Amino acid sequence: MLNVGKIEEGYVLDHIKAGRAMILYHNLGLDKKDWSVAIITNARSEAMGKKDILKVECKIEDLDLDVLAFIDHDITINVIKDGEIIEKKQPELPQEIRGVIRCANPRCISNAEPQLPHIFYLSDKNRGIYRCRYCDEKYTETDNGAIR
Repeated sequence: MLNVGKIEEGYVLDHIKAGRAMILYHNLGLDKKDWSVAIITNARSEAMGKKDILKVECKIEDLDLDVLAFIDHDITINVIKDGEIIEKKQPELPQEIRGVIRCANPRCISNAEPQLPHIFYLSDKNRGIYRCRYCDEKYTETDNGAIR
């Protein structure tokens, strides 16, 4: 039996599609922080078969969770304070995503000018479609290779 200790303050990201924990780890910038992070991959799940889980110990206001819904909209966000879950919520698609999706259009200025950030805006909330701010190229979470 795997036992990962509880955290005092931070987040438990549950119901992550199996194999996506490391994508979230990098896109949340956790590889650049000195916070305690537990990554559980391929955990047994009755509902999903297998799932990943991330436990992040940090101040609640220090972690930007906007990218979660784009990468996996089925995630459950458990907000932890004083060692207890104070809120459970589902992520909502952000209006803008920076540095997560790379524009695949070879003519896009974001590929010609490396100092420009890759910025995408939400163009269709119902279908989860984002478009490049510079060239209007379309992306969804299912586009292969779009997520860095």
